[in-house]
Amino acid sequence: MLMFLRVIAVAIASIVISVVGTLYALARLRHPSSVGVVARSFGSLHRLVGLKLIMRGRQHAIHPAIYIGNHQNNYDMLTISSMMPPRTVSVGKRSLIWIPFFGLVYWATGNIFIHREKRSSAISTMNKVAEIIKERQVSIWMFPEGTRSRGRGLLPFKTGAFHTAVAAGVPIVPVVCSSLHNKIDLNRWDNGTVICEMLEPVDTTGYNRENIKELMEKCHTLMANKLAELDQEVAQLEQKK
Repeated sequence: MLMFLRVIAVAIASIVISVVGTLYALARLRHPSSVGVVARSFGSLHRLVGLKLIMRGRQHAIHPAIYIGNHQNNYDMLTISSMMPPRTVSVGKRSLIWIPFFGLVYWATGNIFIHREKRSSAISTMNKVAEIIKERQVSIWMFPEGTRSRGRGLLPFKTGAFHTAVAAGVPIVPVVCSSLHNKIDLNRWDNGTVICEMLEPVDTTGYNRENIKELMEKCHTLMANKLAELDQEVAQLEQKK
């Protein structure tokens, strides 16, 4: 019964946020800060599934920058989305536009679509994104794993976010959320704590196409270590209950 009520509540709230968010974004002429407003609205729904969300490190937010987060499952919308800074848009696959209600608000808020299946198109888009960062002074949010990890830990990174950061000459800001895999049972009232933390910016000066893998490995190591640290902290919090 609890699961049924939660699914209905989240569905209704998501539709409301999508519709109101679309109108809000269009009224603001697709201002880049509209993405953050809508993303944080979705993030507030974590309470509906019995999660306590702790957010840290938002003082590290800078602009313009490339923000990279770990991508775990569909519950990311209720957790790490709360960390979206102002004047930040995301990059997503074009098929998102077809998701009822969400696809419309994703477009209306000014996010950037790519053809993930076409490498040439994706590379061209990343170059355009770098130009957008410079011209509009906006930040970009990306999930460098390229897919949901679904309990497999922090997956290897794809190069797009890092090439874009180097091309635009902006730092990378890692954002890490503690593990969500098998954590949420919609029939359970209390699903524990999730911690999301924004790390200090990583300077991209001195990196280029030849040593881009060093930058990727540096960021991956930082995020993997932080993920392990947050998971350990969450486990200790659960033991104290």
